[in-house]
Amino acid sequence: MKTYDLSVTVVPQYLPDESDPAQPQYVFAYTVQVVNRGSQPAQIISRHWIITDADQRVEEVRGLGVVGKQPLLAPGEVFEYTSACPLRTPVGTMRGAYHCVGENGIPFDVPIAEFVLAVPNVLH
Repeated sequence: MKTYDLSVTVVPQYLPDESDPAQPQYVFAYTVQVVNRGSQPAQIISRHWIITDADQRVEEVRGLGVVGKQPLLAPGEVFEYTSACPLRTPVGTMRGAYHCVGENGIPFDVPIAEFVLAVPNVLH
């Protein structure tokens, strides 16, 4: 078992009631689950997202914490939250990283694998 090992899974969802394709604005929710699979506590300090729409417009979002929190996860602990992302196209992607600090004070980054934001049935 690694000393510091946070795993991240993301489940995106299209929000048709908050979207307006005529504008165009497509809103997606994404639920993130972070699990501390390591042997020591670790804290999420900040986030960095890279959001790309279908027109290859890229937006980078950086900020402290996640949903206003800087959770400290004990070994085996799970932290889950839901946030949202508006796009100007019906398809896009997100990827990023969490900047974390271990119990020993040493910083480390946790990559977040790219995931697809897509209106249902728009991709074949």
